[in-house]
Amino acid sequence: MDIIIGMSVTFFILIFSIYKGIFVGYPLIFSFFIFIFISIKRGFSIREVIKMSIDGSKNSLVVLKIFVLIGAITGIWMASGTVPSIIYYGIKYINPKYFIPYSFIISCAVSLLLGSSFATVSTVGVAIILIATSTNISLNIVAGAIIAGAYFGDRCSPMSSSANLVATLSKTNLYTNINNMFKTSIIPFVLSILIYIIFSTQKTFNFVETNLNAQIINTYKVNLIVLLPEIVIILLSMFTVDVKLSMLVSILLASIIAISLQKYKINQVIHFIIFGFHLDKFNPLQNIIKGGGIISMWKASLVVFISSALSGIFNGTKMLYLIENILLKAKTRFNLYVYTLITSIIIAAIGCNQSIAIIITNHLMNKSYENIAVEKTQLALDIENTAVVLAALIPWNIAAFVPTTTMGVSSTGFIPYAFYLYLLPTINLIYLYIKDKLMTTHNNKYNQIL
Repeated sequence: MDIIIGMSVTFFILIFSIYKGIFVGYPLIFSFFIFIFISIKRGFSIREVIKMSIDGSKNSLVVLKIFVLIGAITGIWMASGTVPSIIYYGIKYINPKYFIPYSFIISCAVSLLLGSSFATVSTVGVAIILIATSTNISLNIVAGAIIAGAYFGDRCSPMSSSANLVATLSKTNLYTNINNMFKTSIIPFVLSILIYIIFSTQKTFNFVETNLNAQIINTYKVNLIVLLPEIVIILLSMFTVDVKLSMLVSILLASIIAISLQKYKINQVIHFIIFGFHLDKFNPLQNIIKGGGIISMWKASLVVFISSALSGIFNGTKMLYLIENILLKAKTRFNLYVYTLITSIIIAAIGCNQSIAIIITNHLMNKSYENIAVEKTQLALDIENTAVVLAALIPWNIAAFVPTTTMGVSSTGFIPYAFYLYLLPTINLIYLYIKDKLMTTHNNKYNQIL
């Protein structure tokens, strides 16, 4: 009963915090102390609970290093002109007839390059929405395409914090996971594009010229050189170089470009890396090209750190033992996926955060996969195909709340049009069901022969 009360209180204060615009980390800390109290009430000493928390939080350290690099790289890429150039070239080749599939594809590309759904939405997403407001296109459809595309890269970019978190927790290789993710995303990706094309051909869209690209040209030197920091990341990723080293090289290269080409001073570059990038308040791009910096990642870092500490308490006290036992009933690969799917949705709804959904789902499902000798890479893949993308379909989860707030669109209107986010888990569900059925049929025939 105490677990149910603790979970219920956690859910309601997280929902309240999002409704009131309070940083989710604060109620999460409060919840952390609730479960410390429950642990002590169950007979564990303060020393034991602290040790459990520390053991759990250690899992987050690798990811926290990645967070620091993500913050640094986002800030310096804006200063070097890398992010503005990605927006510039994307908008330059836009075809108004296929604006909706374009919105999805460019968001996929940018999120894959940046590794962050929030960075994608706050840069190219805002730019696309600004263009869409000058047309007769439904903003809900465009927002759905942008958010779906933003989580394409958030799921499978080597710079993605969620991809690195999943790899760390499941003790799997990041690039092996990425390879598996690309394989399972082909059909959902193609189907999403086809659906968006159908939407585009159903109606004639009227466009008003935008001067966004002219503003970028007036502010930055835009050429292929400023894309080198991203090209380096892609090339090094192809050779499976450690992502932390790849990001460090990219940060160094972007810093050189910011100083030599964009004419920023060394002290400004250091400031952008630490505190984030910003343009002059009179610049028309000031609300689009901004953010990043190491300091900007403290909130995400705190959420992951506290969530990992909570997971350590759950593991050490066996609080979720009954739930884990229920999940151990999964006896086939399909059953495992279904249980992971349901678990991730519930945790994403209760935890209101993508990182919490990843950490707790991994904690609850780990033994179930070991129980029937399914490789950890499959656990990692299933979490990526459920928890990572489905969190963005829950309006009060910050995975959805932040993007919709940033773009100034409906918190629920985009959901029916974010096709990729539910085609991905659905198609994988169908695939595993058919695979299990075929395997069962094959085994039955084999047993009959014997």
